Amino acid sequence: MFGRIINPLLISLVPLAQLQPAKAAGDSWPISDSGYTDVVQWDHYSFIINGERKYLFGGEMHPFRTPVPEMWQDIAQKFKASGMNTFSFYNMWGMHESFPSQVDFTTAFRDYRRLLQYAEDAGLYVMARPGPYTNGELNAGGYPIWVTTGDYGSLRTNDTRYTAAWQDYMTEITDIIRDHQIHKNGTIISIQVDNEFPSQYKDRTAKTPNGPGIGYMENLEALIREQGVEVPTTANAPGHYPDWSKDYDTVGAGGDVDVWGLDSYPLCWSCNPDDCSSANDDFTLLKYYDYFQEVAPNQPGLMPEFQGGRVLPLGAESCEASVGPDFRNVYYRHNIDQKMSAQIMYMFAGGTNWGWIGVPFIGSSYDYSAPIAEDRTLRDSWYEVKNLALFTRVAQDLAKVDRLNGTDAVIDNDAISATELRNPDTDAAFYVVRHATSTEDSAESFHMNVTTSIGSLVIPQVISALPLSGHIAKIVVTDFTFADQQLIYSTAEVFSYVVIDNAPVLILWVPAGESGEFLLKDAEGGEILNCDGCSDVSFNQTVDGVITAFTQGEGSSLLKVGDVRVLLLDRVAAWHTFLPVLTKDPSAPVNQTIVVQGPHLVREAGIDDTNGLHVHGDTNATTEVEIFATSSVNRLWWNGKSTSFTKSSYGSLIATINGPDSYELPPLIDWKTHDTLPERFVNYSATSDAWVSADKGLYVDLYGPHHGFSLWRGTFNGSATGGVFEVQGGRGFAFSAYLNGQQVGSYAGDAGDASSTLSVSFENATIDSDGENIILLVQDNTGHDETSGATKPRGILSAALNDTSEAIQWKLAGTVGAPMNKTVDTVRGPYNEGGLVAERLGWHLPGFDDATWSVGSPSAGVQEATIQFYRTLVDLDIPEGHDASIVFTIATNNPTERVRALLYVNGYQYGRYMPYVGSTSSFPVPPGILDYSGKNTIAIALWSQDDEGASLDVTWEITSLTRSSLNSRFDGSYLRPGWSEDRNVYY
Repeated sequence: MFGRIINPLLISLVPLAQLQPAKAAGDSWPISDSGYTDVVQWDHYSFIINGERKYLFGGEMHPFRTPVPEMWQDIAQKFKASGMNTFSFYNMWGMHESFPSQVDFTTAFRDYRRLLQYAEDAGLYVMARPGPYTNGELNAGGYPIWVTTGDYGSLRTNDTRYTAAWQDYMTEITDIIRDHQIHKNGTIISIQVDNEFPSQYKDRTAKTPNGPGIGYMENLEALIREQGVEVPTTANAPGHYPDWSKDYDTVGAGGDVDVWGLDSYPLCWSCNPDDCSSANDDFTLLKYYDYFQEVAPNQPGLMPEFQGGRVLPLGAESCEASVGPDFRNVYYRHNIDQKMSAQIMYMFAGGTNWGWIGVPFIGSSYDYSAPIAEDRTLRDSWYEVKNLALFTRVAQDLAKVDRLNGTDAVIDNDAISATELRNPDTDAAFYVVRHATSTEDSAESFHMNVTTSIGSLVIPQVISALPLSGHIAKIVVTDFTFADQQLIYSTAEVFSYVVIDNAPVLILWVPAGESGEFLLKDAEGGEILNCDGCSDVSFNQTVDGVITAFTQGEGSSLLKVGDVRVLLLDRVAAWHTFLPVLTKDPSAPVNQTIVVQGPHLVREAGIDDTNGLHVHGDTNATTEVEIFATSSVNRLWWNGKSTSFTKSSYGSLIATINGPDSYELPPLIDWKTHDTLPERFVNYSATSDAWVSADKGLYVDLYGPHHGFSLWRGTFNGSATGGVFEVQGGRGFAFSAYLNGQQVGSYAGDAGDASSTLSVSFENATIDSDGENIILLVQDNTGHDETSGATKPRGILSAALNDTSEAIQWKLAGTVGAPMNKTVDTVRGPYNEGGLVAERLGWHLPGFDDATWSVGSPSAGVQEATIQFYRTLVDLDIPEGHDASIVFTIATNNPTERVRALLYVNGYQYGRYMPYVGSTSSFPVPPGILDYSGKNTIAIALWSQDDEGASLDVTWEITSLTRSSLNSRFDGSYLRPGWSEDRNVYY
């Protein structure tokens, strides 16, 4: 994800004369492949996988933001249940090679083979995006910090030093990708070459090649191909640039990828519009079609990133409502209007910037207002996406359509517009209907003039008019083929269809209270099998078939029209209708799909050799479920338990599924406490293995890759009246200065400032004019910037004492092991820890003995400017067969109080609370980090930057409790290694 350029798509900047001319609708377009395999092909229309055109609808997830492999399975199942057929993932190079030549793709959550296996088990295509550069609002854009020091030449060029830096990482991750390609028994269908890299041309208009950038891309692709990765290469453009599109590269500049893609965040990717070069009002739609015809006419409409939410930066207000269900309804249908045939939502699953993996101005949360929230709960937007994704999964003709001009006459109401998309082979058409002014939401009625296989029709023909109200769009189909049947037209949206016992079940939906009609070709007669909220149903026989008209209230109804069962749903009933596939085949064959109505979530289903149906899912209340499956099913298991059912008169299975048991979290009490800033005192000796002499300068990463807190301890002799310190730590950072144990100044931070100068007076401190004095700077670094800003140093830019010629002799304590290129905690990794003595000595880890500590809680707090550490142990016993989302909350009574806190859960730094700069106060923690069936170590580092002290309330709650097939009580001990005595050397 790129954070500055979002929507320069209203005006094309590319001279048409330089591009290949677009063909007329219906003309032949060349089919291409990578030259290494033809299992994945593409043309002007769509991707073609195993010879079959596919509309790719998917989303982004970041495994490193959920560092629990078992939860990747949860996310993969929720992707599949949403109807999506594809998921995309960024990778973070720094997470796998924290120190040079120490690449790790096997330890704990670094094992991406498990991620790809879960995707295969769920039946999902995968678009891999390994980097090396990521961006993604990550610390240094995902680079290992050691790459940012200047020792590796010009980054993102063909500089030999930089090339050597990424070789090991890219070799190992492509080893994994190679073995999981779709033609190698996996499901990976593409690989992105680097990320958001507008560096092919020095001058795009003149197409003057940029040698270093091109050389970099060519070097990457050469390694990818040498490693046996054969699927198509892709690139993504977050701004209005055509770099790396082979259609645009008419001069042979080089570095082109197989399939070019465009990123778009029409509302601004951030809740703070100032983070974007431009931002639009809600429901302002951008144009993409013409630009694709100019830049990539021989390639499908690929959007590797389209707005799936908005990130919440420091100091901003939540804007979740702006990307709710209506946003999903209108914008994703508009992408179909613009002939996008592969759209990936960024983000579809939120995550957490645990430790210091995030970019400075973001903080701990990467929830992104995504359909799958950071706490793994499902938002309404997830259900709304499902209403469209399940349609694109079965709308085979949608994968090859021409966008026709001259459709203004289709609608008889000027307030409504329609775009006609027509398949040149089958003549099936898809009309994307919305308000002509997309920001309007007035209640309108209209008629459409459509062209069908039985001639031109004005629809509707039975009901008085078609309604359109609110921020909503519709896709009206004509000549829609399903199984061996054909809809001449439907004014109700097609939800999906399945084939059960060789007979189709067609599923349609309308908003509650709206009317619709459809003409089923060659059908004779109709009957109501079940009417739940339906009214005004009529079956109107014509020479071409039956026109069925209806009004659907809340709920679902079942009709039989000719030989077809038709399930009618209102919008919310559609949200809770699931179509699990009985096979791992990502093409989701309709004759291997069943219908399950009612529950909170259906994860997967299968039929065993004895015709027993096994369904796995979640319920948040006792629920009646209705299942449409083959008539041979004679037994039902729900989440592994035999479940009784009855059969309806029309053959469905009806069962009652229990909701969750009640469970309350135990209180967070019995805290123990200890001071965690002994370094400020004169009697502290900075001689342990934690300390390194800062004789190369005062930039922290000169002494190895450091994260989080850095402690600069300086000594000087004689007297001084004060000092001036300029410190750089990233937006939202903070630092405090102590002299001989007394705080003499503090900078509490600002969401917009990456550095600050602090002038301090020693007037109120005790200074030894004849001996040695201790100056301590405690610096909370918030990470490195992205792109070219990644090389901006963190540390002390300048330090000077007043009224003395004495120089300060500095030592540094930071992430333990960093000066030796050593990972001390091989599971959590160095991003998890900073230089606080509590972190260095492992006070945050399970198993540390705090028996000698004092009793004290964060709510009592401290009465001085210091950093205090708190620990408590608490048992969890989440009921068997349940999944719970647990969220910690940290709060202060005074949001302007100069206080910060770090939350540690079983050793993981899982929250940064910074109210002064506007951080989030809620911190979800998943199972695996938390032991749902055992003892948990909860710890807080409270940093008071005021002499008056500070206190915090720390609580937790269950935001969702479901009876679930997900095993949340799995043995995650491998993720939670405990304390060991070797930590003691870092005092």
